[in-house]
Amino acid sequence: MAEESRNVIEISHLTKRYGAKTAVDDLNLTIRKGEVFGLLGPNGAGKTTTILMLLGLTEPTAGTALIEGLDCARHPLDVKGIVGYLPDNVGFYSDMTGRQNLRFTGRLNGLSGQELEERIDRLLERVGMTEAADQRAGTYSKGMRQRLGVADVLIKDPEIIIMDEPTLGIDPEGMRELLNLIRELSVEDGRTILISSHQLHQIQQVCDRVGIFVEGRLIASGTLPELEEQIRRDGSFLLEINVHPCDDRLLGMLYQQEGVENIQKEGNTFLITSRQDIRGQLTKFLGEHDYTILHLHQRGGDLDEIYRRYFEKAGQSDERDSYEKGKKHGRKHGKKGAGQRNDRA
Repeated sequence: MAEESRNVIEISHLTKRYGAKTAVDDLNLTIRKGEVFGLLGPNGAGKTTTILMLLGLTEPTAGTALIEGLDCARHPLDVKGIVGYLPDNVGFYSDMTGRQNLRFTGRLNGLSGQELEERIDRLLERVGMTEAADQRAGTYSKGMRQRLGVADVLIKDPEIIIMDEPTLGIDPEGMRELLNLIRELSVEDGRTILISSHQLHQIQQVCDRVGIFVEGRLIASGTLPELEEQIRRDGSFLLEINVHPCDDRLLGMLYQQEGVENIQKEGNTFLITSRQDIRGQLTKFLGEHDYTILHLHQRGGDLDEIYRRYFEKAGQSDERDSYEKGKKHGRKHGKKGAGQRNDRA
């Protein structure tokens, strides 16, 4: 197998139970070198528990997780040496500057002197934090803390980076900068990146593959085109169309089209469920009958729609509601006290 396509994370039948609750249920997953993989699901789906097992911070009830051939439960310190972790709520010592926080992490990782100072300078420049490097971390915005967090992770030059909700609470410009940086770490550095998130639109822009997590189970995994094709093979097509004029005879004419199973109307927009892709035949038919198409969109090609369809397929309407609430309101975080940080050395 070519170097760039080999598996660096291999999860087999990984299971974690807390009493009667199964947080992760028989998870099987492989992640290839240099790819960005998005683990997607609402709060409580089991994403963070999976990360904790990969980091060796909690032992699985059954199954194995290997990173570069190392058993995460049996060799947590060795795994920690090649894996960098960016938590969802990055904590630094607020009364220390960004540079001082990075120096602290570097020393914990055995670096010192000119080597450490040069590495800090390079990383600060790379994450766009040079100008703010000597400001106290307590004055940073969420986006600035996230970028400093990436520099903090990179201090030990890890092969693999695990990020938990990295884009949560960041303004659009900060999000764009962070996503560009994540992509750069994969494409230019060849690092493998695992992102846990429920923010689908952002993750869609940066991930090579995604996995959809529901109640501790991975119900789908692949590229967006692969997931879309699987949904279409297993189910049906959903077409949005808005035409002029929207008269009384149109509904009956739409039902006459081959393959049409159901039609719903939302305002002047028709939602047509069919067994096949009917865009071509419908466009021709409407043109021949003097209708002007104002809007036509086949749902299914974006991650939000794929996510929704997989939830419906799994019969998880409650989980979908949880996702929508999380999308609207965001996750609640506990605040760290002044002067605290979560060390990722």
